[in-house]
Amino acid sequence: MERKLRPINFEICQGKRFVGNEKDERAFGKAAAPFVAMLRDLPHKNLPYEFYLDNLFTSIQLFNFLRINGYSGTGTIRHNRIPKQCPLKSKAELKKAPRGTFDHCIAKDVGIILARWVDNSIVTAASTSYGVQPTCNLKRYSQSDKKVIEVPRPNLIGQYNNFMGGTDQMDENLGRYRISIRGKKWRWCIFTWMIDVAIINSWILRRKSMGVHSEQLSFRRDMAQTYLRKYGVMPKVGGRPPTDRNSISCNRVADDVRYDEMNHLLVHTPNKKRRRCAGEGCISSVRTMCSKCNVGLCIDCNQIFHTL
Repeated sequence: MERKLRPINFEICQGKRFVGNEKDERAFGKAAAPFVAMLRDLPHKNLPYEFYLDNLFTSIQLFNFLRINGYSGTGTIRHNRIPKQCPLKSKAELKKAPRGTFDHCIAKDVGIILARWVDNSIVTAASTSYGVQPTCNLKRYSQSDKKVIEVPRPNLIGQYNNFMGGTDQMDENLGRYRISIRGKKWRWCIFTWMIDVAIINSWILRRKSMGVHSEQLSFRRDMAQTYLRKYGVMPKVGGRPPTDRNSISCNRVADDVRYDEMNHLLVHTPNKKRRRCAGEGCISSVRTMCSKCNVGLCIDCNQIFHTL
């Protein structure tokens, strides 16, 4: 199933400055403190949100905070953040085990399950909503057996693999048709990035709400053409106007004036300057004009021009 993810909130990295407070930093760490601050700004806090985090953010304290607030969390976790009351088999011990071997334990005081699984590398994950069962089998190539074998995988790691990578998918969508206007100011990149994000969000919302499965490039083209038609100004064309401009001059004269057969006198142009004849198909430049219609006309086209 195709998944299109869009950003809800973001914080521009500013070095030591971040959106949060010192209390959150002491409780959850510097990396997770801005994330906790963003959680407090969620528009609908009573919804059962599910969060999938990588090991930079995941900690027992953060997952306990999510569980208390009615959220669920799943993510990979670093070895030094595993509580002592949850002794998992060491990585050195699991490296000798066959692929698909896993170990798990439960931190009962906070209601968090931890699991360590052997794949190409050893993966450690934690979750407040998923357990080890039901396991699913994956196909992996075995170097020793020289064939494809089935390897069991714990459920919480499978759920993490299914829903992780939202930021990576967003970056992939941004990188396909990124605004490529160059600028010497560093803030210009942030400005164009926010425009790209707004376009991506609009594209995803259009696909979900209207059921229109258009490509991103087609959506960008439609959006650009819409703005050009509404706010665009046609540039002035230099040089001599084409022959088709004769029909435009004719259309400027109202039909009730052009064909009323009254006082259409052929006179000289002001200062005897040349004007293009308004007759259809005529390309002559003349010094005579109709005094009532105020368009250039030659003698041959005068009668034809005023005849319906």
